[in-house]
Amino acid sequence: MSKPNLSRRTILRGLGTAMALPMLDAMGTTSAVAASGTAAAPKRMAFCFVPNGCIGKAWHPQGQGRDYKLSPTLEPLAAVRNDVLVLGNLTHDKARANGDGAGDHARCSAAFLTASQPKKTSGRDINVGISVDQLAANKLGMPTKFRSLELGTDPGRNVGNCDSGYSCAYSSNISWASPNTPVAKEINPRLVFERLFGNDDDRRAAREKAKRDLYKKSVLDLVRDDAKRLGAELGAADQRKIDEYFNSIREIELRLARTEKQGESDWEPNYKKPDGIPRDFKEHLHLMADMMTLAFQGDLTRISTFMYARAGSNRPYRAIGVNQGHHSISHHNNDQKKVKDLMAIDKFHVEQFVYFVQKLKSIPEGDGTLLDNCMVLHGSGIGEGYRHHHHDLPIILAGKGGGAITPGRHIRYDRETPLANLFLNMLDVMGVKEERFGDSTGKLSGLKV
Repeated sequence: MSKPNLSRRTILRGLGTAMALPMLDAMGTTSAVAASGTAAAPKRMAFCFVPNGCIGKAWHPQGQGRDYKLSPTLEPLAAVRNDVLVLGNLTHDKARANGDGAGDHARCSAAFLTASQPKKTSGRDINVGISVDQLAANKLGMPTKFRSLELGTDPGRNVGNCDSGYSCAYSSNISWASPNTPVAKEINPRLVFERLFGNDDDRRAAREKAKRDLYKKSVLDLVRDDAKRLGAELGAADQRKIDEYFNSIREIELRLARTEKQGESDWEPNYKKPDGIPRDFKEHLHLMADMMTLAFQGDLTRISTFMYARAGSNRPYRAIGVNQGHHSISHHNNDQKKVKDLMAIDKFHVEQFVYFVQKLKSIPEGDGTLLDNCMVLHGSGIGEGYRHHHHDLPIILAGKGGGAITPGRHIRYDRETPLANLFLNMLDVMGVKEERFGDSTGKLSGLKV
């Protein structure tokens, strides 16, 4: 029996369900692919934002190149050391006041992916640049079900004053479709799952979910017949990939069901916890990372953003022994107990990033892994939270970008090197050619050796 020649857009369909497939060997179509026996993998990029900066002395490593020494905060990177770049001395000048006074937290998130100065206003006349993720989504068009996927854990508001005269829209969003249009993030894992694997018709998808819940069915039950027919035509390696993909989907379904039965969480004060939000913050982060992974694996999107928390977040981290709010203790005034607590939060954030990186790395794709075809940036628009610095930002870049990046190193650039320069590199890898972005001065050197 000859191998089927599947399209990369092959979908398994069931009642109210449309399920994309991971990359399979049977999807190879071009002569270049035939030489390797695998399909050409698309490139993806993701941006993970953390609030309130970091304790710099515990973050920045010693030494450069491959032989650098991991700092206390970056110790979790030991598990993925050869898969990441630690980048030092990158700056967001447009997160600075530049004559606009207080409001560094709102500016740090507004400028994080736009590299543009936000207009200081709490009214409807918000204005900042388009973000790098949305620029890429616009230029690449619609090769996937979703142009981009925006996720978070905190609810957001686009009206009102959230930071010294800056609109809440700046604090709540890092993704901007235009200078005055933020792209709303989804914080409910169940709704993300239904969006990824449900019908495109929202009302119909809701009805079909209700039916699945009534009959205790999984989305996998709805595509079982389609999957069996396809599986009979595939080789053993492709069947194994589909089995692993389905197992990941089913695991997430079961975890979602468990979290929806749980009670209250360590939710940030003054915000009501929506139904379906996990009680355990780490589980919330893990579910979102897992669904970003599935979205990349199934080529549902190639671009994603993830806010661990909104800018200026005052969430407590009781699971790691930090009972005070994050933003409150970031103004530590050299109180060593607060400094220690902040270091614990910083390290916790790095641990969650490592979880995401390892998930991507665990999935075979072509001759390597899903991570090899990704670029995943982790960081903040604030350096030292206590002093509201916006230079020497805490930035990590994971993945090889399809071979355009050589990870496993620590690189320190000249002081005041714009973070936007890195965005130019990332856009280039995605096939988007731009001479400038935000306050960029040119592409970064040294990402590939």
